[in-house]
Amino acid sequence: MSLEPWDEIRTALHVARAGTVSGAAAALGVHHATVIRHIDALEDRINTRLFQRHSKGYTPTEAGQALFEAAQETEQRFDQLAARLQTLQGGISGALVITTIPELSALLLPAIHELCQIHPALVPCLRTEERVLRLEYGEAHVALRAGAQPQEPDNVVQSLGRLRLALYACPEWLDRIGLPESDPPLERLGFVAADGSSTRAPTEHWLRAAGYRIAFRSNDHATRLAAIRAGLGAGFLLPGSGTEGLVQILTPRPEWASELWLVTHVDLHRSPKVQACTTLLRRHMAELLAG
Repeated sequence: MSLEPWDEIRTALHVARAGTVSGAAAALGVHHATVIRHIDALEDRINTRLFQRHSKGYTPTEAGQALFEAAQETEQRFDQLAARLQTLQGGISGALVITTIPELSALLLPAIHELCQIHPALVPCLRTEERVLRLEYGEAHVALRAGAQPQEPDNVVQSLGRLRLALYACPEWLDRIGLPESDPPLERLGFVAADGSSTRAPTEHWLRAAGYRIAFRSNDHATRLAAIRAGLGAGFLLPGSGTEGLVQILTPRPEWASELWLVTHVDLHRSPKVQACTTLLRRHMAELLAG
């Protein structure tokens, strides 16, 4: 037994509510012949009598009543879905998932806060993972990615500029090993470096090419930052991103910089919610990277 044709079920539901074919036809805005055709086709399809016909109209049978109770719940769900889709299409509200590299999370929070002030119905989620989230699978609405230009099909990719990294260290650690806080001899430093997929970063290529000693590795940005603070070695950080209390021992160099990209999926790129987010992120990152 198949109950696939929703139009026929909806017509039967209106007949049950109105009690007459003419009342259902008026509610649906169709000809009464269409109503009768839908009722007959549905009863033939499920091989069950749904109404008792009489001179005053139509009365649901026991089977009909069971079907209509289920159909009424389905109709309510469709109405709720239609309202939600209308809200998503026309408004800026609901969940908004942004994904980026862990190094940028703290820097993005002011922009996300401003976005929520402008659009209080938004519920943002910031996901920072080493794994690249798939926009085409709906894992995120907006992505900020560093490195080579993303090449996934059906994505809209915009350049945001370059992330400029500087070299930082814990001042107590420099004192302990007897090095100055500016321009220390790099060959005497131990470096805190990435592990795993992050080793594709320009700073990692630079360290390998220079042959400097790696004192500590971690695949987690927060752990690397904690290691720098604990004096395990010097490390590369974005200026202003959790660097309070640390010493910038070398200013940013071009060979340490990474390209930054703003990525959205073509199907969602023009939606009001995504447009509001990307417009603000472009402005925020332009101010940040220009500083």
